[in-house]
Amino acid sequence: MDDYALSFWIYMGVMSVFVGGTVKKFLASHVSAMPSVVAWLGAMLLVERLCALCMPAVLALATLCAACWLYTTLTAPAPTLPVEGKAVFITGCDTGFGHATAKRLDAMGFEVFATVLDLDGQGAKQLRSSCSSRLTLLHVDITQPQQVQQALLDTKAKLGMKGLWALVNNAGVCVNFGDAELSLMSNYKGCMEVNFFGTVSITKAFLPLLRQNKGRIVTISSPSGEQPFPCLASYGASKAALNLFINTLRHELEPWGVKVSTILPSAFKTGQSSNTEYWEKQHQQLLQNLSPSLLEDYGEEYIQETKDLFQCHAKMANEDLSPVINTIVEALLSPKPSVRYYAGPGVGLMYFIHSYFPMSISDRFLQKLFLKKKVIPFALRKQSNMSLLNHNNNNISSNNNNITKPE
Repeated sequence: MDDYALSFWIYMGVMSVFVGGTVKKFLASHVSAMPSVVAWLGAMLLVERLCALCMPAVLALATLCAACWLYTTLTAPAPTLPVEGKAVFITGCDTGFGHATAKRLDAMGFEVFATVLDLDGQGAKQLRSSCSSRLTLLHVDITQPQQVQQALLDTKAKLGMKGLWALVNNAGVCVNFGDAELSLMSNYKGCMEVNFFGTVSITKAFLPLLRQNKGRIVTISSPSGEQPFPCLASYGASKAALNLFINTLRHELEPWGVKVSTILPSAFKTGQSSNTEYWEKQHQQLLQNLSPSLLEDYGEEYIQETKDLFQCHAKMANEDLSPVINTIVEALLSPKPSVRYYAGPGVGLMYFIHSYFPMSISDRFLQKLFLKKKVIPFALRKQSNMSLLNHNNNNISSNNNNITKPE
């Protein structure tokens, strides 16, 4: 085989390694690795240019070996910390992410402290029946300081001299749907009370145990806390406050050796999201508490469409919670956990568009992705109809003036 043919086949091998690596990274569920994808593409382009210069076969062979080594190094499974002896406290385990995480961590060998709102509820019963004796169920409403302090005392008593490895802040609510102007003040206060103040309360209470063990704080937040999702103002505002608190905490706890991570999931079917009665109750509560003037300006048809879109979006949400649960496990056991994780399909692309595209494109993408509203508020329709009527009247008047009278 001549030197040129050998260089060609080595060139094809190098390109296969780099293209395969790029495709694998791009198809990965965590598109948060976008910088590494860009770096991988840059390396591929560099090698392609070198090979295009008809480099000698020996140099091409050396490049192929280097590419294979780099590919093996970057795609090898990341090392994880041992599970033995680690205790984790998880909030909001009645359903959803918290419930599934408690089961997964217990099966892995963690000592799990799982909080529920109802010790006799279906979620608590399932955890008792499916988990080991290591799991401890605690009745905790994170908005109630006395219950938070009692949970801390109970946890300390069971741990003894051992510190807490991790706190998973999962508990949260979304007690609202609708435009910011239509959202009741009770909805804003309710979201802040649980999603922000409750999480701050439980985090502050357990920080001494976490500092003792140089542990982890993993918080389930939401992209709506950083991007303007339509009709999620109260929920998004509470998550925005939470994100800032957690990020500030991350800086402050670095000298203590406590790692802090935030997880931003895409849409998943959790809690009350698939409950038709829940959405109807929210809808009726909104109609009953709106002022007559607001109800007249927006119209019942507009509010009904919003409720239907939310309900439809919830039904189409992903039922497989494993992307989020896998991410929580990674944040708990990685020697160097990421500051933030994007969990679930589409969320990484959404953040990429939000970060690198003009705001107008990002806003339009959110509107198309989330709520595709067709009905416009009644007052705007009324104004539009009046403008059209006036325009037609003006045209008729103008045409009449242009008619010449016979002499």
